[in-house]
Amino acid sequence: MEAMDTMLDGPYDVAVIGGGPGGSTAAALLARRGYRVVALEKAHHPRFHIGESLLPMNLPLFERLGVLEQVQALGVFKPGADFEADNESGYNTYAFDRAIGDSPPHAYQVWRQDFDKMLFEHAARCGAQTREGHEVVGVEQSGPRESRLEVKVDDGRRYQLLTRYVIDASGRDALLATRRRLRRKNAKHQSAAIFGHFRGATCRAGADAGNISIYTFAHGWMWMIPLPDGVMSVGAVCRPAYLKQRKGSPLAFLLETLKLNPALWQRLEHAELIDQEVRVTGNYSYDSTQMGGPGWVMVGDAFAFLDPVFSSGVYLAMSGAEQAAEMVDQALREPSRERALLRQLERRQRKGMARFSFFIERFNGPVMRQMFRAPRNTWQLEQGVISMLAGDLFDTPRVLWRLKVFKLVYAICALRDARRWWSERRYRRAQAKLQFAEAGSPADRA
Repeated sequence: MEAMDTMLDGPYDVAVIGGGPGGSTAAALLARRGYRVVALEKAHHPRFHIGESLLPMNLPLFERLGVLEQVQALGVFKPGADFEADNESGYNTYAFDRAIGDSPPHAYQVWRQDFDKMLFEHAARCGAQTREGHEVVGVEQSGPRESRLEVKVDDGRRYQLLTRYVIDASGRDALLATRRRLRRKNAKHQSAAIFGHFRGATCRAGADAGNISIYTFAHGWMWMIPLPDGVMSVGAVCRPAYLKQRKGSPLAFLLETLKLNPALWQRLEHAELIDQEVRVTGNYSYDSTQMGGPGWVMVGDAFAFLDPVFSSGVYLAMSGAEQAAEMVDQALREPSRERALLRQLERRQRKGMARFSFFIERFNGPVMRQMFRAPRNTWQLEQGVISMLAGDLFDTPRVLWRLKVFKLVYAICALRDARRWWSERRYRRAQAKLQFAEAGSPADRA
C-alpha cells in the first residue's frame, strides 16, 4: 500500500472505485493508454466473493487484457451448463461448442478471491496505482473534470483525492447510484441466496465433469459449480418468502433446502462443508436511472445487478468496463462527444441486460422450465439459447434474431398454459415487493 505524505493527492486523470473485475479491467486499459490512474479497493485481496462461473465471451476479453493464461491456470475447464431433464441421464447439457455465434467453445470456473486478486495485480503491472484498504466515503464534483474523493484508509488516516474522471466499480455498494439517488429496485423480480463450499461432491461423468449444473425446486433454483482442488460451490437462490422461513443454523437450513431436489442431493449427500461456513445474501435485482454523466460513469453491479442464474455478473462487469474505458478515453480527448458516447454505452448495456433478464425473470415459471427441460432446435433456437448462455448477446445478428423468435415461441407456449403462467407471474411480482434483510453477506465488488 502506498504511503500518503499529504492530505491532498492528485490530480489523477481517472480514479476507479473498487478493485473487482470491472474496476481492475477499466484501470488496466486506461493505464495502458497513458492516463494517470488510481484504483481504490476498500478491502484487501484476496477477499471472498461469490460468482465463480465465467462465460465463454469472457475469454476474448481476457486475451485483449493479457490475462488469458493466468485464468487458465486458476480455473476449472467449463464446457457447458446442464439443466435437469426427463431423460436417461437426468439432464441436458447446453454445450458451448454448439453455439452459433463466434463465442469460444468453453469457459472456466474460478475461486473469485484468486481471480480478483490476479486482475487487480495486473492493473498495477499495466501502470495503475492500486491501493487496498482505501475506502471512498464521499465524492464531490465541482465541474465536469473536477472531482474530489474523500478516502478513508483502514489504518485510520483520511485524505482527499483529485481526479478528472470517476469510474464507479464499487459493486453492490453502488456508491454513486446510492448517493445520487439513482438506484431503483426491480419491480418484477427478487431473490435471495444461501450457499457454501463442499468437498467430496460427485462431478458429472466424462466430458461434462466441469459443467455448471442448474437444478430447480418449488421455491427457486440451485447450482453446483466445480472449483479447483475438488471443491464444489453449492447453493440455492430462493424466493424471499421461503428464505424468511429459515429456522436454526444456516447450515441446517441449507442442507434442508438442498434435499428438496433429490438429484442434487444424491451428488452431495456424502460431501463435507469446508470451513463450516454458510453464507446468506439478498440477490435482489436493481438498476440505476442513468449510467453516467459529465466526468463519471458506473460499471458492473455499481450500475445494475441481475439474478445470477446464468452467471452473467463477471462478464457484464468486465465487458461494460472495457466499453467504459474506451468511452472515457474519447471523452477526455474530445469532451464535446462525451454525452453522445455515454448515451450509446448505456443503451448497449441495457439491451444486453434486457436479453438476459427475459430468461432470468421467467426461469422459475412452468413454461420456461419445460422449454429448458425439453429443448428443441427448430430454426436453431436451442443453439441461440446456448449462445445467450455463452454471453453472446450484444453484436451477433444471427444470435439476436433467434432470441427474438424464442420470445415469440415462449409467448405461444404461455398462451397454451395461460392459467399457470399468470399464477406464476403474479406470485413472482408479489415476491419482488417483499422486504428482505441480508445476513452474513459477503463483500460485493464487480
